[in-house]
Amino acid sequence: MIYPLVRELAGTGAPLRVPVAVTCRVLKIAKQPFYRWLARPVSDRDWDEAQLTDAAFDAHREAPTFGYRLIADELADVGFEASERRVWRICRDNNIVSATKRRRRGKSVPVHDDLVQRRFNADGPDRLWLTDITELWTGEGKLYCCAIKEVFSGRIVGYAMSDRMSADLAVAALRMVIQRRRPVGTTVYSDRGSQFRSRRFVHALSSAGLVGSMGRVGAAGDNAAMESFFALLQKNVLDQRSWASRQEFRLEIVHWIEAIYHRRRRQRRLAV
Repeated sequence: MIYPLVRELAGTGAPLRVPVAVTCRVLKIAKQPFYRWLARPVSDRDWDEAQLTDAAFDAHREAPTFGYRLIADELADVGFEASERRVWRICRDNNIVSATKRRRRGKSVPVHDDLVQRRFNADGPDRLWLTDITELWTGEGKLYCCAIKEVFSGRIVGYAMSDRMSADLAVAALRMVIQRRRPVGTTVYSDRGSQFRSRRFVHALSSAGLVGSMGRVGAAGDNAAMESFFALLQKNVLDQRSWASRQEFRLEIVHWIEAIYHRRRRQRRLAV
């Protein structure tokens, strides 16, 4: 909208004050609509809504198959703060819909083939990684943890935590393990969560020379190794006491993974 500019140029605090009539003549707009707008200017809420709507259209134009959840992730990635419910309403009101028609409600479209086919074993290090996200609770609210497990050693080689379950969380965990191990051609197996289907995560995989793999929808036990790890995390850390803050809980999770979980796994393997 150009009217705020007209008002700003005509304001008493402008470095070079330009009359409304001159600005309207240069911009080739009528004065009467401007004065009607001036009597009832757009609220900050309406202005924010318009910017959010424009950004939603841009995200949908770049990825027409995205629904409102993935659009909400994209908006968060570029700095907008909006709940999924608000993004859903904007998409509904502006007819922003996914170009992909789902055959059955609840199914998500994979961005990778299932290369693992339930064969969760490896004959060497960094051949196969598993990744997933879990939700934990603190006195401040939710804390999401994304972890990556190296199948051959059974170690958690990458992890990240955040108060938002976004694509950035999955990318942060992936970047951690890439910096640690410098892998080439590793298969990274995940479910079909929006974080793992996001363009940012897919780009992070391809730019590091990694290969994505996604399981089937609703297949029980497809990521049992990660579920087992998160169950241990729940039992040995979360359930031990209440956690007042996310930061306190985050530090304890790091200590448990690095100092306790890995040490016990080494002892178990040496005893075999």
